[in-house]
Parts: sequence; structure tokens; C-alpha cells
Amino acid sequence: MSGDKQRLADWTAGTEAIVYQCCAACGGLQYFRRRFCAVCGAPDPVEKCASGEGTVYATSLVCRAATPETRAHIPYNIVLVDTAEGFRMMAHGDQNLAIGEKVTARFVPFAGRLVPYFEKTK
Repeated sequence: MSGDKQRLADWTAGTEAIVYQCCAACGGLQYFRRRFCAVCGAPDPVEKCASGEGTVYATSLVCRAATPETRAHIPYNIVLVDTAEGFRMMAHGDQNLAIGEKVTARFVPFAGRLVPYFEKTK
């Protein structure tokens, strides 16, 4: 974000929120923050907070720790979620999630950090 524009706090800063960006010029959505729109290149996309609602696009059970810090969490599930807002994100999720299921995010500690964690919508 340019100069004096304040960023919204999200899970990467320890806040229970998922922040995405929307381009004012073309309407493009992006999940990872950038100083420009990845679709049209316009500067300073607008930050918004996501609802935490979505649909499982893919799921993958991790059975081998990538680092010593993640060893205590094995096995854990990584999911791709198509959010209600229209962007796709990767996060942690319940092990019994299936493609196409509606999910809701909550936030849990994982290897010393707060991370989004999706569970089946009740």
C-alpha cells in the first residue's frame, strides 16, 4: 500500500481476520497483498475483510513434517477454499473435509502462529 495508507490487520499479524484486496480499476480480487493489481497493474488495491465462508476446492492430508515445529501437528489437513468473496486461499482444515463442502474459518495456533482453520459449516 502506498505511503500513508494503513493496512488492515489479519492473521499474518496475529489478528483473527482474513484480508484480501479488490482493484478499484478492474474489480480483480487477490488474496496475497501486493502494491498493485495482479490483473491490470493498477496501483493500491483496496483491502477488505473476508467473511470466512467458502467451499472446499481441494484437500491434502500432510503426514510428514516439513519442520521440527510442525512435527507435533502431524497429520494435518491443508485445504484450498473458494471464498464467498470470490478468491481462492490455502489454509488448514478438518481432516474429514470433502471437495464441495461449505466451510467456515476459525483461527487456531499452529507451530507458534495463529492460522486460519476451516471446518464444515453447521
